Amino acid sequence: MTLSATHPLTDGTTSESPLIQSYLGRTPSRRPVWFMRQAGRSLPEYRALREGTAMLDACLDPAMAAEITLQPVRRHDVDAAIFFSDIVIPLKLAGVDVDIVPGVGPVLGSPIRNAADIAALPELTDRALNPIREAVARTVAELGSTPLIGFAGAPFTLAAYMVEGRPSRDHLGPRTMMHADPDAWRALTEWAADASGLFLRAQLEAGASAGQLFDSWAGSLGLDDYVEHVAPASSRALDHIRDLGAPLVHFGTGTSELLVAMRDVGVDVVGVDYRLPLDEANRRLGGTVALQGNIDPALLSAPWEVLEAHVRAVLEAGSSAPGHVVNLGHGVPPDADPEVLTRVVSLIHSVPPSR
Repeated sequence: MTLSATHPLTDGTTSESPLIQSYLGRTPSRRPVWFMRQAGRSLPEYRALREGTAMLDACLDPAMAAEITLQPVRRHDVDAAIFFSDIVIPLKLAGVDVDIVPGVGPVLGSPIRNAADIAALPELTDRALNPIREAVARTVAELGSTPLIGFAGAPFTLAAYMVEGRPSRDHLGPRTMMHADPDAWRALTEWAADASGLFLRAQLEAGASAGQLFDSWAGSLGLDDYVEHVAPASSRALDHIRDLGAPLVHFGTGTSELLVAMRDVGVDVVGVDYRLPLDEANRRLGGTVALQGNIDPALLSAPWEVLEAHVRAVLEAGSSAPGHVVNLGHGVPPDADPEVLTRVVSLIHSVPPSR
């Protein structure tokens, strides 16, 4: 199966966009840029819209989710929208007791600690994803030629939240489970892979032009553990959408030593965080895939001349790769000045593509 004939990637609406062209290693009409967490707390219009609405409720209100997704495109002239949601939404839609606690993050009512807990997990149904489809369709109808990127949390990151029950600094729980009870760990990550994969598929079928898998916590792993206990589940998640033909992106934080393994799960683009220069990332990857990244978010608050020099250095380093989509090396900080982000976008667009 492929995307429908009326899908924006199929009918030509987004296929020639700078983002998609760069993802495919072609020369874009301008250097594409978007920012992880571009839709969110850094924007006053977001804070006004979200006032009085809980995070997960906002994600599951199609009209609100669509509006929040569109806000940074209107304000910054970025080259892509990223679907406003949260990586635990598939858990919520499946019926898992999870909430976003302000100042803490995702918290589960009952952490998943053993094989019995895993066996009792509910199944994410296709029907439960209808609010996601509606939100994406509303968004795409307004975006025109600007592509929407669908996203999902990678299985390890979802499983890490599920085992710990909340955010963790060292992820000892999931790292212990993968060795102490590898069968249970495999079952949990396969459940998470299927939930993430279905979540991504709903977004792509409804009109998203690319899909990104976020592995927020993979940087806590060594390469051997990643390859043996995590990569198979990430590949399984992406198996749900490979037949659709949309470009696929894989990003993790603290994953400089995992880049080759992250590519090898089968993606077109590898996201690179701020810790590793893009030319070195491209060298490690052998020039085989497009790169995305990697402006240091800390420099958004630096003097403009410092930030500008850094952005130009990122553009230069990224020019070594087959394709380069500019992004931050992590998400937009909540206290970032929106005017600085807009100025960064304008700077990037003012520099001609390298080829």
